[in-house]
Amino acid sequence: MAVEYWDILDRDGNFTGQRLKRDRFNHLHSGQYHLVVHIWICNSRGEFLIQQRSADRVPMPGEWAATGGSAHSGETSRQAAMRELAEELGIAVRENEIHYVCRLVRKNSITDLWRVGVDAALDSLTLQPEEVQCARWVTRDQLREMIKNRQFHDYGTAYFNAVFSL
Repeated sequence: MAVEYWDILDRDGNFTGQRLKRDRFNHLHSGQYHLVVHIWICNSRGEFLIQQRSADRVPMPGEWAATGGSAHSGETSRQAAMRELAEELGIAVRENEIHYVCRLVRKNSITDLWRVGVDAALDSLTLQPEEVQCARWVTRDQLREMIKNRQFHDYGTAYFNAVFSL
């Protein structure tokens, strides 16, 4: 497997000219960020496709969470979102089918949220076993209940306000 690098960004999302090996993510200093993308897949019934992370995936092993991950060095946010969607769930989309939602600055990451409309049967997905052990469609109310009961990763109020505005 090739070594994965991340671009180091400033708080405004500007490239600093530095890169970091993925396995050194704990070495980001204050004021240094890496780009993360989350893709929210919505179907025509208004449901969200969520995924359960593999049991040995760090961080957040076994947690229900959004589809996504870190951008590789040199990737745009859109490119990273399209790659993560294809890698983790086997869903390929064109650039005009994936839509930017918002950007949130977090501890040491800048997280871009993306939305895509897809009506996919669960048995048509190709899950990446190193990342994803299960996927399911949930209604907005089911997702709210999962968040409340800590069955879904808590990304914070601002994050979920953006998700539920979709």
